[in-house]
Amino acid sequence: MPSNKSVSDAPIVQFTNCRILRDHQLQREDLWVREGKILNPEKLFFDEKGSADVQLDCKDSIIAPGFIDVQINGGFGVDFSLATDDFKSGIDLVSQKILSHGVTSFCPTLVTSPPSVYHQILPQISVRNGGAHGAGILGAHLEGPFISKEKKGAHPEHCLRTFETGAFQDLLATYGSLNCVQIVTLAPEMRRSSEVIQELTKRGICVSLGHSVANLSQAEEAVQHGATFITHLFNAMLPFHHRDPGIVGLLTSDKIPAGRRVFYGMISDGIHTNPAALRIAHRAHPKGLVLVTDAIAGMGLAPGRHTLGQQVVEIDGLNTYIAGTKTLSGSVATMDTCVRHFQEATGCSVETALEAASLHPAQLLGIEHKKGTLNYDSDADFLMLNDSLYVQATYIAGEEVWRQDVSGM
Repeated sequence: MPSNKSVSDAPIVQFTNCRILRDHQLQREDLWVREGKILNPEKLFFDEKGSADVQLDCKDSIIAPGFIDVQINGGFGVDFSLATDDFKSGIDLVSQKILSHGVTSFCPTLVTSPPSVYHQILPQISVRNGGAHGAGILGAHLEGPFISKEKKGAHPEHCLRTFETGAFQDLLATYGSLNCVQIVTLAPEMRRSSEVIQELTKRGICVSLGHSVANLSQAEEAVQHGATFITHLFNAMLPFHHRDPGIVGLLTSDKIPAGRRVFYGMISDGIHTNPAALRIAHRAHPKGLVLVTDAIAGMGLAPGRHTLGQQVVEIDGLNTYIAGTKTLSGSVATMDTCVRHFQEATGCSVETALEAASLHPAQLLGIEHKKGTLNYDSDADFLMLNDSLYVQATYIAGEEVWRQDVSGM
């Protein structure tokens, strides 16, 4: 049947012999793509009398939305918190390399740094679509410096700041600009944090609670003012206590405003969070779980010494420590590894594991109408995976941008 080109001259690609993750389940149907978008085949047949120009046999692969990493500090020798002359080529390298791990969009993350570093780096980060050049950039995630000294983790203490009078102006002066900022992690127990949370939320910036000694009521108040995320749950916060569960208590709080969902990041690398803690969080609040790598410059590199912003870190296997200490400092796990570990540790379904790295981060950022799903008219950013959840190919806007080389296997 000849395709009817009256609507668009762009070729229509039909992916056959696959299981598509749609509406929370793997469905055995074909995926249709045109001009970088997922196509509704019924409209194509009945309204346009059209058909596919190209058919691709997926050999029974799973097709899932591309992964979205909202907390990644760098990788492959590149540190997003280091102001260098070739910062742009560094971010380009990471965005290219993470394609093989299924990441199609990400938020480059800066750890606590001096104002001069933010002023130098942030103008060099721009929101952009993904493609053959690499994963798309959704905007920066600024983790600190408005965080707790007691729970600073790997953040340099001399750079930490509190909110002074005119708190939001203070934040603006520190960062220099919020133009490309998508997420800000702060400690909600800080004085004047409420006004800062409201101002950031008003500008469409996601506020995340983390590196904090907040009690539950302080955390609930922050959510009532607009905070929607928790930075790496269980890490760099007060441990769960039955009389005051702290930020962790948000997972089952009854004080969350109606219609609002609190999301929480989890570093599912087998190091940062015990599998039992991962299971507790997932069972308590499955729809809020967002997998993040929290990857540092050492991801993809051999063990040894690397940087994380102002600090030197040491990689020993999958453990990363601030040099000379036992303080954990980010991760070297890749997103596909985190997805597999999460599924194994929790025993959750394949669908659930994949959505924690795609649908949930998209919902957190309010972009689920175009990313994180394979719904009709959404961006054709997707992965082909085998049943063990190893990535075989990565597509952005319907174009293949990475494929597993099987010749050498």
